Amino acid sequence: MANTGLQVMGLVLGVAGWAFGILVCAAPWWRVSAFVGDELVVSQVLWEGLWMTCLSQWGRLQCKVYDSGLALSGSAQMCRGLSVLSLLLCLLALPLSVTGLKCTRCLGDAHETKARLGRVGAALFLAAAFFFLLPVCWTAYVVIRDFYDPNVAAPLKRELGPALYLGWGVAVLMLVGGALMYLGSASPGVPALPVFGKGTKGNPPSTAESKPEKVFV
Repeated sequence: MANTGLQVMGLVLGVAGWAFGILVCAAPWWRVSAFVGDELVVSQVLWEGLWMTCLSQWGRLQCKVYDSGLALSGSAQMCRGLSVLSLLLCLLALPLSVTGLKCTRCLGDAHETKARLGRVGAALFLAAAFFFLLPVCWTAYVVIRDFYDPNVAAPLKRELGPALYLGWGVAVLMLVGGALMYLGSASPGVPALPVFGKGTKGNPPSTAESKPEKVFV
């Protein structure tokens, strides 16, 4: 029997991952300037994101959107595209998952169809988690590689920004939400009970347990 509690919990986690994913994608805190070597100028901090860069100087923050997306490197464009694709998959999974909930009245009593929609929505959440995890991990790899590369000048070295850590958390939310949504919609045979239901319906007695009727001649 499908579990409505797992479905609702999976949907909540998936929506939370989608909302936080929008913030992470738009935030300019993917990479931050690193102070290494003999560099003593710490009054300026440069933040870099997918869409803009911000310069913090003496408590003042100035941000500027990239002039041209085509002028960015191939890896930056790939990270942009994968992040947007992940968010679009979550947006598509949201109505499908809501329609597939057993506690809703969408599609009437078509329980098998609702379960299939729930599983499709769960698969979209899982795919969104994968596509969101790729740019986060790739950016972290590039930052760490350049940081330990002796050929990269010290002013060009970067450190992991807080948006990367939040991005890993977003991917986990989408992944767990999609898994719970799929498990809750795994068995479409019997409709799930309401979350706040008070009673259950018992199964009808089997014919094997019924007493045979006596025939009098």
